[in-house]
Amino acid sequence: MADKKVKSDGAELFWRREQGWDKLARGEEKKLERYCAEYIGFLSKAKTERLVHDYMLDLAQKAGFQNLEQVNAEGKKLKPGDQVYRSYGGKTIMLMRVGKKSLSTGLNLVGAHSDCPRLDAKPSPIYQDDDLVLLDTHYYGGIRKYQWVAIPLAIYGVIIKKNGEKVQVAIGDDAQDPVFVITDLLPHLEMEGDKKTLATGIPGEALNVLLGSRPADSKKGEKEVKDRGKLRILNLLKERYDIEEEDFFSSELEIVPAGPARELGLDRSMILGYGHDDRICAYAAAKAILDCKVVPERSQVTLICDKEEIGSYGATGMDSSFLENTVAELFEACGAYCGLNLRRSLERSKMISADVSSLHDPDFAGVSSPNNMARINCGLALTKYTGSRGKSGASEASAEFVAEVRKVFNDNKVHWQSSELGKVDVGGGGTIAHLMARYGMDVIDCGVGLLSMHAPWEVAGKLDTYMAYKGYKAFLEYDF
Repeated sequence: MADKKVKSDGAELFWRREQGWDKLARGEEKKLERYCAEYIGFLSKAKTERLVHDYMLDLAQKAGFQNLEQVNAEGKKLKPGDQVYRSYGGKTIMLMRVGKKSLSTGLNLVGAHSDCPRLDAKPSPIYQDDDLVLLDTHYYGGIRKYQWVAIPLAIYGVIIKKNGEKVQVAIGDDAQDPVFVITDLLPHLEMEGDKKTLATGIPGEALNVLLGSRPADSKKGEKEVKDRGKLRILNLLKERYDIEEEDFFSSELEIVPAGPARELGLDRSMILGYGHDDRICAYAAAKAILDCKVVPERSQVTLICDKEEIGSYGATGMDSSFLENTVAELFEACGAYCGLNLRRSLERSKMISADVSSLHDPDFAGVSSPNNMARINCGLALTKYTGSRGKSGASEASAEFVAEVRKVFNDNKVHWQSSELGKVDVGGGGTIAHLMARYGMDVIDCGVGLLSMHAPWEVAGKLDTYMAYKGYKAFLEYDF
């Protein structure tokens, strides 16, 4: 192999992780701030996976996306440039734009999830203990339980009455609403508790949400009612929602932090909010496909799914057949359904598993792998492999595909950085990537780095937030 002379001191041979703010193109900061303001509005409104789904569905319909199932029911045929969506279970949604090339040549796919760590009300949740009325919960996903006490909480969800009527519940974020809380023990009585670890200090069964303390009015001459505090709460719910206690058995109520997402820092360079994991990537993926205005060469897909935080199980999670069923429907609408072509399409697809990564935090530097942890506002985080302790459970992108994604980002001036989830034998985790890779498609994890991931309030850098949108859009538009 011929020798190549190195110029000057060889500085051009180094890759350096650089602050993205220093590399922004002229005029791009205004686009960044506008995008982040829109994202903050979305994050403040869409606090459950159902609300995220409805928000995305509304955006898609306003942008002219058609219902794929309706297209097939009416016998219509799609052509390049046509836009369709498929919704499932009110929680999972897929947005698609038909490309010029045959579907069997593969799709450009960006997939994120909309569920977040939270507390779920149990099926029979309301009870009274002494004078306090409480809501019994079961935590969802990987939370640090001590973080959820003594902070204002809101309740969102749906209740399906026995006649099939759906009741929407949202209490705690309107300025006129009350909020809720899980109580904590005062330090004066915590001598025994102080001996416990952070993991055991607040047991899961103690995550009970305080609903009320005032008993129902007692009328003279009437028989004394047991649990008058609970009765008052049930009366209030009856007045507001026309529901009874039995209706809670067919409900999905989620307890989340109360309050909006906010700009963070004196320099306003960050965003503090509940649910960055993974709504920051879900929003970017949806906006990216909505803003692709040119008819693409390869068909484009944005997938927003549910249940990732608990293993992607269930009908609305990616361990289901939702993806392949929907692509089959897309083939049918294009007049080209064939089982073999469906398999070929999935195997030849290219995918970004759009999920968040961890940022280096100087307060917890001991768990970082210094050369491989993402830094705030240094760009979109590319994670070649996930898993933990010997790459167990990993989905690892091939070197060839990593090179392709690097080229896409570099050609489109997307600031990116490499990422890993902590030191060997210390960190680790998983995404939906391995579930997509089982089809044989190329998959890489690529998302926004966070501080305080899985806490009630997570931190994201504005530049990284914007680069997710820019990177996903470039990926969807690329002709692999």
